[in-house]
Amino acid sequence: MSDSPLDLRTRLGPLELRSPVITASGAFGYGQEYDGLLDLSRLGAVAVKGLTLQPREGNPPPRICETPSGMLNSIGLENPGVEVFIAEKLPWLVERGVPVIANINGGTVDEYVQLAGRLSECPGVVALEVNISCPNVDHGGLEFGKDPAETTRVVGAVRAATSLPLIVKLSPNVTSIVEIARAALDGGADILSLINTLVGMSIDIFSRRPRLARGKGGLSGPAIRPVAVRMVWEVHQALPEMPLIGMGGVMNGADAVEFLLAGASAVAVGTGSFVTPGAAGEVLDGLLEYAQLKGLTRLDELVGKVIL
Repeated sequence: MSDSPLDLRTRLGPLELRSPVITASGAFGYGQEYDGLLDLSRLGAVAVKGLTLQPREGNPPPRICETPSGMLNSIGLENPGVEVFIAEKLPWLVERGVPVIANINGGTVDEYVQLAGRLSECPGVVALEVNISCPNVDHGGLEFGKDPAETTRVVGAVRAATSLPLIVKLSPNVTSIVEIARAALDGGADILSLINTLVGMSIDIFSRRPRLARGKGGLSGPAIRPVAVRMVWEVHQALPEMPLIGMGGVMNGADAVEFLLAGASAVAVGTGSFVTPGAAGEVLDGLLEYAQLKGLTRLDELVGKVIL
């Protein structure tokens, strides 16, 4: 598809990407896990697995189970800690010229601030994604993302700690996604990514026990796509100038086009990479095919162009 006339460059506020397809945090490791399975140079960026100040072992197993058209996970932010990431994971991506979006997670506002300050010093990190929407931890995460005042507080503190483009990842597990989006904007967010997983549960009817050790987990995959598209559309209608990254069940080019029409300027591939390791590349190919079919030359010809 290299002869396609579509200009893939994507502008998200202060952040310019070479293509509109990125990998969703938590579903792509640190990039190296997919080496040889996908041409990373085609991606706009890799959003790495969520980072915390200290190493985390995550939640006890079982912590993943398949559901109809999706999956539940309760990983619990397992990661080696930010210093190990910087020393051992980040250099591999930098050597390959892959733009990195660092997803940061904290139990307190100060932890987010410390992570932002540390990662802002690192070459190759092009943006920070503030995860205030993880449902699989007991402290922080969703506690910040479901309350507008807390959202503004944590985003404002991170904004003061970094000059990097600031992405805020929103949770669907709220009464009003628009209210939280406005709160993130008030705090200084440059970009919003939505949505994170829906809280769900699955029970083994023979053992009568939850299939996840923690009981509840985050539902992702095609099952949540209609919810995600609706929320992207709602936020775009309320905040039309706010750059959005749409995610939630993006499996192919058609799914990506749907998010763009709803108001996203880029899309992130999450669960799709578990199903097909090269899914992000296939999504990009599908976008190019659609553009060729419709005679498009720019992606902004699609953004928010749903006809009601």
